[in-house]
Amino acid sequence: MIVFGLAVVLYLFLTAEAFFVNSVGIGGERYLSREEIFRFSDIAREHIFWIDPDDVEMRLEAVPNIADAEVYIGWPPDMVQIIVTEREPALIWEQGVRVWVDVNGIVMKQREDRPDLLRIVVPDAAEPLDAGARIPATIVDGALQLRRRHPNIDVLLYDPMKGLGYRDGRGWTVWFGTGDEIDVKLLVYDAVVRNIQEQKIQPGEIVVSDPDRPYYNILWREGE
Repeated sequence: MIVFGLAVVLYLFLTAEAFFVNSVGIGGERYLSREEIFRFSDIAREHIFWIDPDDVEMRLEAVPNIADAEVYIGWPPDMVQIIVTEREPALIWEQGVRVWVDVNGIVMKQREDRPDLLRIVVPDAAEPLDAGARIPATIVDGALQLRRRHPNIDVLLYDPMKGLGYRDGRGWTVWFGTGDEIDVKLLVYDAVVRNIQEQKIQPGEIVVSDPDRPYYNILWREGE
């Protein structure tokens, strides 16, 4: 009788609708919807006995927008609880399409309009970036440093050879390379600008990617 009773209980546990996951409790979401997080967890209609919280956490953390996930398994009615920590966008990267990039360079799908974020434009890019791709962290750090030094900058340019740059209001484009030694490069740039102004030169580009070897091209020189 005991064995029979246990078998009946086990059968009920394995077949009762109450033990199949149709919804979960979700917290911590900001840009992702609860429906998306539930879909990413891939546990819909799974039996609660067969769900491994570690596996679910790994699946969720593989989503570019999610930095961390915690999954807790319990009993009905709140069988599964999911707490996520989303990545915060640090800037917008425009390479064919606009995507978000966090401080570590991880590319995410843009979820909403954020005009407060610095925008980096890659002119004539061959292919757009997919979510999950990575931008070198030095590029992200350099862009944010330039924004902090010059808060009026809303848009930067990026060239694979020359690095980060922007269109100076005085009629030329300046390139800074990566974020390494950005303060030194800014000092070198100011020195180059003073020099060309003294010589009454109009450059097309000023390149200080290597602060020890800055150079520029000349569009015209006053008097010539």
